[in-house]
Amino acid sequence: MKKDDLLSISPLDGRYSDICKDIGDVFSEYSLIKHRVLVEIKWFIFLSKIDKIKGLPRLKSKDENFILNIYHNFNLSDAKTVKKLESTTKHDVKAVEYFLKLKFDTNKNLKKYKEYIHICCTSEDINNLSYALMIKAGRDLICNRIRNLNLLLKKNIKKYSKNIMLSHTHGQPATPTSMGKEFLNFYARLNMLRNNLKTIDIMGKFNGATGNYSAHSVTFPDINWPIINKKFINSLGIKENKYTTQIEPHDYIAEMSGKIAHVNSVLIGFSQDMWSYISKNYFIQKNIAGEIGSSTMPHKINPINFENAEGNLGIANSVLKFIIEKLTISRLQRDLSDSTVLRNIGISFGYSYLAYENLMTGLNKLSLNKDKINEDVTDAWEILAEPIQMIARKYNISNSYELLKQATRGRKVDKDTIHSLINNLEIPNEEKKVLLKLTPKKYIGYAIKLCNEKH
Repeated sequence: MKKDDLLSISPLDGRYSDICKDIGDVFSEYSLIKHRVLVEIKWFIFLSKIDKIKGLPRLKSKDENFILNIYHNFNLSDAKTVKKLESTTKHDVKAVEYFLKLKFDTNKNLKKYKEYIHICCTSEDINNLSYALMIKAGRDLICNRIRNLNLLLKKNIKKYSKNIMLSHTHGQPATPTSMGKEFLNFYARLNMLRNNLKTIDIMGKFNGATGNYSAHSVTFPDINWPIINKKFINSLGIKENKYTTQIEPHDYIAEMSGKIAHVNSVLIGFSQDMWSYISKNYFIQKNIAGEIGSSTMPHKINPINFENAEGNLGIANSVLKFIIEKLTISRLQRDLSDSTVLRNIGISFGYSYLAYENLMTGLNKLSLNKDKINEDVTDAWEILAEPIQMIARKYNISNSYELLKQATRGRKVDKDTIHSLINNLEIPNEEKKVLLKLTPKKYIGYAIKLCNEKH
């Protein structure tokens, strides 16, 4: 089924296929088919261990291994066989059932029990658990990439903790900070969101055509199916969603999608901030031999990784937001409009994954331009209007804000201007001494201390 990368409609499978290989392996059509095979054979083996099901005796070790090896040895040729069967059935899960029956036909001990494959199941029982297993693996990949990105941010907290720079609120000079503190702001947010993402329960159902265990209770009336099926779901590492229609209602997928979208929105802000710092020449990008920034301007080194990340995060979020809106709605007890949407979960994970990789690549290309940062903050004497005003307020000087506003707003302010303001204030000499010692680089509050806390 794999085409040449140049023939792919999606850049995830084409241009970016090398970067996205791991996420592609999790969410490919091949992977979905293989997971369906896994759920079907696990159900068959699980049933064989229930003593009250007399028609399916406990399997011999060699027969159970034979069944498990159908999954372990599943390959592209097997997947193509399933797809060929589907071309006739026009039903993807039924094609998996028929594929397994063909496999059982080759084993004389199992052949007579092949009708127990898919017994009491609706296709959604198989599908929702298959997707749950895929999403579980996909979340691990996403969380690991967020972790790796955050470790890079954490490294920069310490590295740049003492590099004082001018802040910009509304794009205008503002109270100074340290570059390390700005990395800390994003690190803390991502750390919290990643921890929340990891704790979301991945849910599954296995209760039949309308969620009432109807086929189970008629076929094997002496078995407590709600308890039995919960054990089966849990055996796959998935939490049971007991009360459903035909479908697992996808609320956990919506919650997870929302959390990933939240991470991505934070990182869009980070991408834009890094782009702005590069634009201000606060960071210098590595000049890598052979790379070209512009087809016509030879001097350029463009912040392409941060731009690429911003675009891919936006695409991911548009898909994630639609997934949230769509998957939580199903007509009556089931409609099929969720099926094609579920197939695109990998797209949202893929573009997120790609963006995280680009951000790490971009960060590893940067070095701090200490001269430029120092120049900007050193010359920004106007930002000391804030602490001067606060001290004036402390001593109840009337119209303190208006006084500093008149002296500094829209004007060129230098050290002499600031010192003249301080000396003319009716405040204690001790306070004047404190303010006169203050420089823009020293007006950073707890910025460095916050960076040095344990994170």
